[in-house]
Formats: sequence, C-alpha cells, structure tokens
Amino acid sequence: MYTDLVDLEKEAQRSLQRLLPQVEVALQKQIAKDPQTWISFNKRLESHFSKLFLLYYNLYAERYDFFYHLANLLNSLAEAAFVRPKDLRELDQAREKDPLWFQSNQMVGGVCYVDLFAINLNGIKEKIPYFKELGLTYLHLMPLFKMPEGENDGGYAVSSFREVHPPLGTMAQLSELSRALRAEGISLCLDLIINHTASEHDWAELAKNGDPEYREMYGIFPNRKTPDAYEKNLREIFPEEHSGAFTWFEDIQAWVWTTFHSYQWDLNYANPAVFNHMAEELLFLANQGVEIFRLDAVAFIWKELGTGCENLPEAHTILQGFNALTRIAAPAILFKSEAIVHPDDVVKYISPTECQLSYNPLLMALLWNSLATRKVDLLSQALATRFKIDPATAWVNYVRCHDDIGWTFSDEDAIRLGVRGSDHRQFLNEFYRGRFPGSFSRGLPFQENPKTGDCRISGTCASLAGLEKAIQEEGAAEVTLAIERIALMYHVVMTVGGIPLIYLGDEVGTLNDYSFLEDPDKKDDSRWVHRPAADWESYAKRLDPKTIEGRVFQSLRQMISFRKAHSALQGGSLEVVNTGNDHVLGYSRANENQRLVIFANFSEEPQVLPARVLEQNNVRTKKTLFGKARIPKQGELVLRPMAFVVFG
Repeated sequence: MYTDLVDLEKEAQRSLQRLLPQVEVALQKQIAKDPQTWISFNKRLESHFSKLFLLYYNLYAERYDFFYHLANLLNSLAEAAFVRPKDLRELDQAREKDPLWFQSNQMVGGVCYVDLFAINLNGIKEKIPYFKELGLTYLHLMPLFKMPEGENDGGYAVSSFREVHPPLGTMAQLSELSRALRAEGISLCLDLIINHTASEHDWAELAKNGDPEYREMYGIFPNRKTPDAYEKNLREIFPEEHSGAFTWFEDIQAWVWTTFHSYQWDLNYANPAVFNHMAEELLFLANQGVEIFRLDAVAFIWKELGTGCENLPEAHTILQGFNALTRIAAPAILFKSEAIVHPDDVVKYISPTECQLSYNPLLMALLWNSLATRKVDLLSQALATRFKIDPATAWVNYVRCHDDIGWTFSDEDAIRLGVRGSDHRQFLNEFYRGRFPGSFSRGLPFQENPKTGDCRISGTCASLAGLEKAIQEEGAAEVTLAIERIALMYHVVMTVGGIPLIYLGDEVGTLNDYSFLEDPDKKDDSRWVHRPAADWESYAKRLDPKTIEGRVFQSLRQMISFRKAHSALQGGSLEVVNTGNDHVLGYSRANENQRLVIFANFSEEPQVLPARVLEQNNVRTKKTLFGKARIPKQGELVLRPMAFVVFG
C-alpha cells in the first residue's frame, strides 16, 4: 500500500498546520491576554510535536478516529500551558537550560507517607526545617490522592487524581506545599498510577452505569472467552487475592481486568481516549507543582493477546509519549520508572526520552544479599556490568522502600559465580526471616507461596540489619554492628552514583511495628510492618550521640555532608575496583578535578587489602577522607568490621 511510503515527519508538520489554527481560535482570549505563553508553546511544538505525533501514530494510526483524538490531545496541551503558574513556567525555563540538574551531588531524596510521617499536608509543610536539616533536595510523598476507605493498596487504588484524600488535606494545600518545598530547594515527587484506577473512580462508575465511552476505557468482558485466551500466557500477581488476572463483578455481569487487586481496574491503553485522559491528569498535577512523577507498574500498561502482557514495546511507546507531551506543556517534569522486573528489562525504561530516572531494585537486593552472605561478588559484578546507563539519566538508589524486598538479581549472573538462583533466594528468605543459623534479621514473609516456598521480605532497614534482635536479645557490641550495617548500606547508595533515597525513619533506626496485625484492613499485608507512624520522641534523640537514634542519624548526616562537598560524586560514572577480597567492595568515582576510591567491608571481621590494591588505584596517602582505616608500614589496608572508607 502507498501508506507504507508516507513521510511521517512531513505528515506531522502537516497535521500541526491543520490543527493549530483550531487551537488558536479556541484559546484566543488567553492568547490575547498572554501572547508570550503562546509564543513559547509554539516554539516547543516546533521542537517536540513531530516526536509526539510519531509515537501517537505508532499506537493509534489504525483507529478511524485517530485525528479526532490527536486534536483533543493538542488542545489539552495548550490549555495546560496557559494555566501553568508563572513560577512553574520560570522553572521550565531553568530546567531547559540545565537539563541534567538532577545529576548534582547535592541531590538527596527522602520518601514517606503523609499521614504516617506528619498526619497531613500541613504537617509535612511544618517538617520542612527537618528536611533541610537532614539535607534533602527531593521529597517523595507516597500516594495521597483520594482513595477508597478500607482496602486501597496503600493508596495505589486512586479514586480521583484531582482530589487529595480528605484526611490528608486539599489540592490547594498540596500546591502550597510544593511552592514551600521549591522555595527551599526541594523537588516534590508523587506517584502517578497509570496502569489502573480504583473501581470507584468516576471513570469506573460511569463504566458500571453502562456508558459505552467509559466501558471502553477498561478491560471489561461479558464472558470468559477473551479472559481465558489472555490467561494462557499471564502470570498471577496476587493469587491469594484472586486467581488469574480478571475478576467477576455481579452488579455489571462482566469480567474486569484486575492485574493486582479486584478493586483496581486496569486501563485499556489501546483506546487513545485513555492516553489523553491520563495526559490531562498528569498535566493537572504538574501544574500543582509536582516536579517528578514515579510511574507505577509501568511493565503492565499494554495488553496484547498471546503475550505475558509485561514489558511490551507499546508500554515504552506510551511512556515516551508522556515524556514528549511534557516537553511541550511542562518541560520541568521528570519521570521515574518503577519496574521490578528482570534487570535486562529494567534498563529498557531508562532513557532521556522515556524515564530519566529509575529505581535501582538490583542494587537494593544485592546490598542485602552482601549483608547476608558477607560476600560482594554478585554486587561487584552487577556494578561492573549492569550499572551503566545513558549519561543523561540517573538511578534512584535505595536501601528500603514502602514495598517488599524481592530478590531481582539475574539467574544468569548468579550462575557465572557458581550460585543457583532459586536455591539462593530460598536462603535469603530464610536468612531475613531470622530462620537461618547466624541470622541477625527480624523480617516477615510477604506473598508466601506454601507450594513453592517462594516469598519476598518485609521489614524496616534497622530490623532487617539486626538492630531489633540486638536490642532485645544481645548487647552493646551487636547494637554497634547493626548500626554499622545500616550506615554501610546507606553510605554505598550515597556514593555509588545517582540519587540516593532515604525511606524516612531509617535515619533514626526505626524498628518493625507489629501493630498492623491488629488492623483487619492491614493484617494480611506484612509490608505494614515497615510502615510505622513516625515516633517524634525518637526523632528528638537524633542529636544525642549517646542514643541509638543519634548514632544512626549522625552517621547518615555526615555522609550526606560528605556527598555534597565532593563533586566526584555527581553523575553516575563508576569504576569497580578489584580488591582481591571476597568481603570488600571497591569502586571509584571521578570527574575532571577529583577522584575518590571507596572500600566497603561487608564482614563482621577485620579485612586486609594488599598494598598493590592501593598502588594500582593511586592511593598514595594513609589519610582517609571519610571513615577510619589503618595502613601499617608494609602498606596494606586494614579495614575494621563493616568499615566504609574513602580515599582521595
């Protein structure tokens, strides 16, 4: 067909020429009042519309109503540009001039639940001095949009993207909080749940009431024929909640696609109206001052019969489309992917034109692995082979998050080191549940499969690192070791390259909270054990070096100060240093003016590195820049247990 020969760049420009006058007529009052915004909007269209058009065409070209939806999308972009507050337009300009701002060594992130940390949004605003004291420049607030009462997957079932959950505050308060944070140099990050909505979202309610436009926005089927065809290739995510990927709803006499929970209805991105609606929600929130969006469950957003419906090419096209439209209407925005999948698939979401940031689940899992095994082979291998990403992007490195710990290392990588992946995961699960000899951990299983023994692990950083057991059953020496384990892991994520992220509470050694077992809405979800309410009496002890809270806090705070003082720690370049010691991780960070060499001992025993390791890495001083070590006359490096040291 002649359409195979279509010049899409030419068609993009032709489409823009046809559509733009319609937008101009619709917005003539706004244009007359603010011509500069219209000029800026047109310049960005010139730069980015062709990219957006191509992506949209790839997804929806076969739709008879393609042009109708494209016109609606362009109109939405223009409307969002005109209502964007002046201070955010200024931020857009600044970020366009400095697109790699997020790679600064000044970047340090924190994450928390609004209600658990400070009751409500006003409470979060009152904690800004604390965030400044800790050194945060990035604050991720866990889902805070309107959600169902009772079960809501910790807020990941969204009833409305344009309303804050009433107990937490209002959208006006969220906007004010974003301004207050921005004034102190702190960027606000929020979750954008793009795979699904709550079953009580207005779109879902309209679908239930038979509105054909909104029924087409979800995967809704009158019988099992199509669901059965899909499920031949789908894996079950939460089998104990419901079998398969579909749920029967008696009130509408239909099966609905529910990948995760029955109260979370999957959106149908094969329908361009879904893309457009989510684009509008995204831009609305961007105009409230959100600078970074964590895109939830990105691996699942496109469905295709005969596949596992995970990590499909169209999922990447959708994300690239969202990226392209923000370049036009809100270019300050960054995206952070949440893809807890095989390492080979994680990196596919990371790109300047897709998600500029990404969680690093592999680093998180392998840090805990190194603590349990006291060996760094898997971690060193991953840093050498899987850490490098596009230099215009960045990892978000973390020790713990709101979710469980899954052992997401590559079986292929493990085999190269003589480790069988399935057996090793069983060991790690036993170790972190405290059931393996010599374990220091007090973790709980999450999503345990009694048939296979598979599970993932819940627990606070402190409890998993041994602090809970040390306080309750052991003594001062073990307490010190637990504190050093916490510090060691956080020191690595602060220096390894990318944006370090602190799950707030970790910085004062917060222990597991087992009270969730008494809450009928939470008792079946062990992840609540590591989501306790902030104990501000404990936080008050953070400045007292004689307390556990003070020891943990001061250790992390010292490292944050060190990070911000050393330009070698900006960006993501890293070289692994071969230490010749199974227990000691080594790596270097450098820029044009500075090079740092770092050693981390993951063992409870002192470790010695031969003099040649220092010589080969041009370490010519016995003085460390951070941490303490001993270099006897013969020149070898002696590291104390759990030591983390930096040489210049």
